[in-house]
Amino acid sequence: MAVQRSGSVPEPGYPFSAIVGQDQLRLSLILCAVHPGIGGVLVRGEKGTAKSTVVRALATLLPAVEDEDGSRPAKLVELPVGATEDRVVGSIDLEKVLRDGERAFQPGLLAAAHRGVLYVDEVNLLHDHLVDVLLDAAAMGRVHVERDGVSHSHPAQFVLVGTMNPEEGELRPQLLDRFGLAVEVTASRDVDVRMNVVRRRMNYERDPHAFAAEFRNDDIAVAEQILAARKILDDVVLSDKELRRIAALCASFDVDGMRADLVLARTASAHAAWRGASDVTEEDVRIAAELALPHRRRRDPFDEPGIDDRQLDEAMRDAAEQADQQSDPDPEPDPTPDGDGDGGAPRPDSAEEADASESTQSSPETESSVPRPSGAGSEKQAGTPGAQFRARLLEVPGVGEGAPGRRSRSRSSHGRSVRPTVEAGKGLHLVGTLFAAAEQQFVRGRTSGRLKLEPADLRGVIKEGREGNLIVFVVDASGSMAARDRLSAVTGAVLSLLRDAYQRRDKVAVITVRGTEAETVLPPTSSVDVAVTRLRKMKTGGRSPLAQGFLQARELVLRERVRDPLRRALLVALTDGRATGGTDPVGRARIAARRIASDKIATVVVDCESGMVRLGLASDFASCLGGGYVALADLSAEQVAAVVRAAA
Repeated sequence: MAVQRSGSVPEPGYPFSAIVGQDQLRLSLILCAVHPGIGGVLVRGEKGTAKSTVVRALATLLPAVEDEDGSRPAKLVELPVGATEDRVVGSIDLEKVLRDGERAFQPGLLAAAHRGVLYVDEVNLLHDHLVDVLLDAAAMGRVHVERDGVSHSHPAQFVLVGTMNPEEGELRPQLLDRFGLAVEVTASRDVDVRMNVVRRRMNYERDPHAFAAEFRNDDIAVAEQILAARKILDDVVLSDKELRRIAALCASFDVDGMRADLVLARTASAHAAWRGASDVTEEDVRIAAELALPHRRRRDPFDEPGIDDRQLDEAMRDAAEQADQQSDPDPEPDPTPDGDGDGGAPRPDSAEEADASESTQSSPETESSVPRPSGAGSEKQAGTPGAQFRARLLEVPGVGEGAPGRRSRSRSSHGRSVRPTVEAGKGLHLVGTLFAAAEQQFVRGRTSGRLKLEPADLRGVIKEGREGNLIVFVVDASGSMAARDRLSAVTGAVLSLLRDAYQRRDKVAVITVRGTEAETVLPPTSSVDVAVTRLRKMKTGGRSPLAQGFLQARELVLRERVRDPLRRALLVALTDGRATGGTDPVGRARIAARRIASDKIATVVVDCESGMVRLGLASDFASCLGGGYVALADLSAEQVAAVVRAAA
């Protein structure tokens, strides 16, 4: 129980210096505090790893802000996931417009975070266009607003920190690149470290003030070092040699654009200033690479983030050669024995280094984790996904009101304007407001001068955009489906549709049907890469209890309707239709399918039946479901489009 204190002294936050471990996270935050132009930090990690605690503790260490009102502490501004764009960047001050007839601007959260910390918890759940706004402001240090007849610009220099749990969904690679640094946070598996974490947390909860006093001097020292680093940052020398090293590193990892080069240069300079050095060294560049490059290597949504240490070591060696070329542009070639034939090419210093280099080049760990179609002459193992394709839009019919995404039509606060409305809280439709006011000018006695506006004239705006949906995959993994080529084609098709779901910001769930029951191998989640991992571990064989699969999918969708009533579902069943097991398995599967149809759940059946003898049961189930149908062999982009029209 915490000690009770008299008065209204606020309870101190958890000290920055008291945090155990998380060295990379703390360093990345410090470097962004030294040089806000780095572009912020993305913190990826599992639950309960002190992500929020570290961020909040940093705000207390930032130098005081000098403004027209004097000196004030730096602010920590938290941006809610459900914030609107007006709240973030600011908008026209309607109260002043209607009361005084003046066009005035009301600043948003970005202005409040100036020279402080802007913290976005669960940034992966934030609307993509808002993430773009935040990252643009963090990189430019200013906010430019051109909307509603207002042109406004103001400074917004802040440390942007976003935290996320990858299990709840990933950021798109394009948005990952916009964050300057990224850190993976996990709980330590060392028993002593875990004991220390728990002990300190319990001591803090027992007496926050005494605990904070214990680490006050350490926090003051960190704050003073940040301030000192800021003062010398502009004088830190980034030589051409180190700049060449940075460029060579970025080129070796084949990152897109030039943003990585700039971030590495800024981060290396900030680290040198943090050390109190006057020049950037190779060690500064390496540390910057560890923080700035891993998340920029994700070329596919199913790629694992991060850089292998051996890869970074090899890239640093190659970059060192490039850097040395700058200092000695015309080196003498090393003498080689006659007939060597290596043309003076650099060789490993030892046999062990040569083996390490060879294993690095051929190790599957350095390959993309995305399954590729087998090449000519290669042997495909059972369960290996087959060729993948670009899936066309599978759209739920009608117009919904679900979470922003890129699949089905929806009414939302973002998108194109459709019409004005008298409903409150729908933004502002300027033309509709003016027309509504114009109709009342005679009644209000206006003959000339300014338009007479009243609150009743305000009109909201109805916008139509796109929403994300819940895609429920029912995958028949029974013995009749377990033939090598067929299951390979099925998993390849599912992976293609999962990639499409990732790009369209959907939630997904996976149910497999085999043996005596159906199994939900993945409950609804926005982390599509987790779905891919579970799919690769899918077990096959046995009977096909298809009725259980349909019923389990129906229960899942109905349960999710209660949890998230605005997110509409699409059930995609991949089966040959040969239900087996129990009494009248086909009849029971038809009854289950009709229940799904009665609940108005959109469906598509992908017919996986092959061979000379075909029963056509999958087509029959598609009719019972009242949805679309397509053969697996014809699941091209054009055929998917046809399925969409049939489902609608």
